[in-house]
Amino acid sequence: MSSSFSFFSLPGNSTWTQGHKNLRKTTGQLIADRKSLDRVFIRPEDENSKKTLVKYMEQILFGLHDFLNRNVGVTDEISLTELAKNYMDVEISDHPQKNLGQVIEDIIKDIAPKAVNVASPYFIGHMTSALPFFMVHLKAITAALNQNVIKMETSKVLAVIERQVLAKIHRLIFKQSHDFYQAHVQNTRTALGAFTSGGTTANMTAMWVARNRLFPPKDDFSSIEEDGLFKAMRVHNTDRVVILVSRRGHYSLRKASGILGLGNKNIIIIDVKPDHTIDTDKLKQIIQDLKQEGRTKIAAIVGIAGATETGTIDPLQEMADICEQEQIHFHVDAAWGGPILLSQTYAHLLSGIERADSVTIDGHKQFYMPMGTGMVYFKNALALDAIAYHARYVNRKGSVDLGIKTLEGSREAACLILDASLKIMGAKGYALMIDHGIETAKAFAEKIDARPEFELVTPPVLNILTYRLVPMVFRQKLKTARGQTRKHLNQELDEINIRIQRIQREAGKSFVSRTRLKLVPEDDFMVVVLRSVIMNPYTTEAILDDILDEQEQIYHQL
Repeated sequence: MSSSFSFFSLPGNSTWTQGHKNLRKTTGQLIADRKSLDRVFIRPEDENSKKTLVKYMEQILFGLHDFLNRNVGVTDEISLTELAKNYMDVEISDHPQKNLGQVIEDIIKDIAPKAVNVASPYFIGHMTSALPFFMVHLKAITAALNQNVIKMETSKVLAVIERQVLAKIHRLIFKQSHDFYQAHVQNTRTALGAFTSGGTTANMTAMWVARNRLFPPKDDFSSIEEDGLFKAMRVHNTDRVVILVSRRGHYSLRKASGILGLGNKNIIIIDVKPDHTIDTDKLKQIIQDLKQEGRTKIAAIVGIAGATETGTIDPLQEMADICEQEQIHFHVDAAWGGPILLSQTYAHLLSGIERADSVTIDGHKQFYMPMGTGMVYFKNALALDAIAYHARYVNRKGSVDLGIKTLEGSREAACLILDASLKIMGAKGYALMIDHGIETAKAFAEKIDARPEFELVTPPVLNILTYRLVPMVFRQKLKTARGQTRKHLNQELDEINIRIQRIQREAGKSFVSRTRLKLVPEDDFMVVVLRSVIMNPYTTEAILDDILDEQEQIYHQL
């Protein structure tokens, strides 16, 4: 390259500086000129910025959990309303307001303490948890490489690694033959799955494929992607397309149905049994009812492998039998529970997942990856052809890029992070964390049962459980209460549990979330329950005692 286009040359040689003053500050103000931009783009502006960066990045890279526990979420209670008052300025300054060092100081000293310390072992309320420290290294390297796996031209070996990682997880799920994987792992004409931005887009991709495959070419109709849903339904004598899922289904399915033009009212909710798994007798009955309508098609039946609210797992084998008999696409939403397959002790809980047509798994859940990674897998290596798209400037016809068959266009190389973490942890390393979560959740359930003022609502199947505080005075009344009296007592308990959860959350030491569930299927109301997710390997039984103690103390202070 000629020196006139030496982008990463020293500032004095850069063409950016021609015709501009060599100016950094005027009376203490930072100035945006070509020379200063050159410095900002390539390296820290000055030694102070470099020292600040090194000071904090060294702590983050080599003492992540200590750093988070010292600096994140350690402030006094402050409401979101109060926080928002400090973030009302909506003007973008013409010139730089701060240098790198100052911005980093602000993040560490002003923003981090008001964030949520999801790394704390006392944070047991959501599916976002602590990261293994090396994940930050892998994320930083992935960001620095800035590969775009939409296309070979912008990713090269990363596109090859992505196919390999997809094949590894596909094999974990579907357990196909060695020859199958040798035929498809690097086959540029087929695809075993795709990385997505999360479980929502993974579920959306699965439903997209299921919808398109429901309407094969017929007469002058070629495909939904070319001719549209209206023509597909007219040619195939269809008035309505539905998706069936239990009451514990994730709300992303309603989003998918809306985006795909099916209408979210056509997500048909199947009642659950007392254990919060799908009632397959009711599922069979609804299928028969829909068949009798004559002009309704079922795009997919969704089984849940780790419900968001309760952690429960649907009877996947039985659902697979139903789908096989009725020739309906069987999708398993294993966004939460999929990595359980790495555990020799608990993998059997997902028996039947290998019979699915498609499966969703989230990387940023029990693969412990940074936020923003989902995956969708298909048993049929040609299934993703149903949503293939091309563009003259990127995914041209005849090209071999996975981006042809993904909902997102540009995607970071999340495959590199998962590939590296599987090598660092191994299946047994992941299994240790997964087993710890499930076994600690069982111990937590026993502690809840042993305390007279608490009631276990949904026992853990995996590492999620729900419970609520029920003081003895309420417990006695509930034994004989019926009808509206019982409903009103539960409404009073709802208020108590909401206040306990809010006060504990705002105090900042520990955290559980909350949701609403029916105690029994025949109830015409739902109750507030506290929801616990155990996925931090450093959450101990002593910590769980502390959390329950704090909740009891809050109640008695009320």
